[in-house]
Amino acid sequence: MKFLRKFLDRFHPHVKPGAKYERLYPLYEAIDTFLFSPGHTTRGATHVRDGIDMKRLMITVGISLGPCVAVALYNTGFQANTNMSLMGIETVPGWKGWILGFLGLGNDPSNLIDNVVHGLLYFAPVFFVCNAVGGLWELIFATVRKEEVSEGFLVTGLLFPLTLPPTIPLWQVAIGISFGVVIAKELFGGSGKNFLNPALSARAFIFFAYPAQMSGDAVWTAVDGFSGATPLGLVAAEGMEALTTQITWSQAFLGQIQGSMGETSTLACLLGAALLLYTGVGSWKIMLAVLLGALATATLLYLAGSDTNPMFGMNPAWHLVLGGFAFGLVFMATDPVSAALTETGKWIYGGLIGFLVILVRVINPAYPEGMMLAILFGNVFAPTIDALVVRAHIKRRIRRDG
Repeated sequence: MKFLRKFLDRFHPHVKPGAKYERLYPLYEAIDTFLFSPGHTTRGATHVRDGIDMKRLMITVGISLGPCVAVALYNTGFQANTNMSLMGIETVPGWKGWILGFLGLGNDPSNLIDNVVHGLLYFAPVFFVCNAVGGLWELIFATVRKEEVSEGFLVTGLLFPLTLPPTIPLWQVAIGISFGVVIAKELFGGSGKNFLNPALSARAFIFFAYPAQMSGDAVWTAVDGFSGATPLGLVAAEGMEALTTQITWSQAFLGQIQGSMGETSTLACLLGAALLLYTGVGSWKIMLAVLLGALATATLLYLAGSDTNPMFGMNPAWHLVLGGFAFGLVFMATDPVSAALTETGKWIYGGLIGFLVILVRVINPAYPEGMMLAILFGNVFAPTIDALVVRAHIKRRIRRDG
């Protein structure tokens, strides 16, 4: 590390403001602060609220996503290896099979290492493309604005790949993250000024732009010729009986089901939530409000029932462990930039998301997921919710003091 420190120190005079290559300073600063703690100090008056800065906050969120990444690697490989075994495919085709063979591994679904490494071979390219393209856009905008590269993209670059199916074409990953960074964030001023979650905006864009690669039965397991619906899609098409004959609630809770790479495990999301709540990074009010809003709505629709829509027959407990509900509740809805900021507003915002996700899932069987749209809808209304809460507080104080 001393070699890197000396190298960066020698390079600094060439990129500092006023130097010949000052336009490269955002790139230099991003690398320097990623590898080392900043060496400069604040010269003017300061407000210090606590000991956490943007980098520490992003690192905390990144660590909290660790269990979801681990399940993404294992479950992606497990689903692929299991269905290859069922189809009689003895070796993994293509370059992935060559790498597995070189490492002395195979595609045995009962072998933990086989599953994890096979899953890594699908997740790693998506992760790399996402961060390379998204990071490039961040660097371009920082250079043009003569600003430092924001650490906020570190979380976006991890969240977005976890919401994708393993079969997603890499060029679509590049287009999706470009939309999320450029349109949903940078055009509004960059980190801290966007009103929509960039990762969810990217996910929504490619879902509606390329539905064939983001929905249907053939995109959730990385096996050519295999077709298998996600649990929510299965219920929407055939009812709860078709689901319960294939998987158990505990399997869904642990994450051994079809779905986006990092969204299947409720347990992994709960482990991440525990860290976010312990450190104070995530809002327990938003999480609890989403949970209560979803449970209340799911219970009402379950009791109402329907003879024509099988989604009405889903027990509320199943809603909590299927799709991206837990992942969205913990990591997306609590985004401090796009969520409501007032304490009362957090309850309203979270309750609105919980209500909408179940409403979309049940009332619109053609789109049985719902969490992505519910959170984006909540993002849109978060400023209005905060404004109404503040106005109500002002009126109450006027009445009290008047």
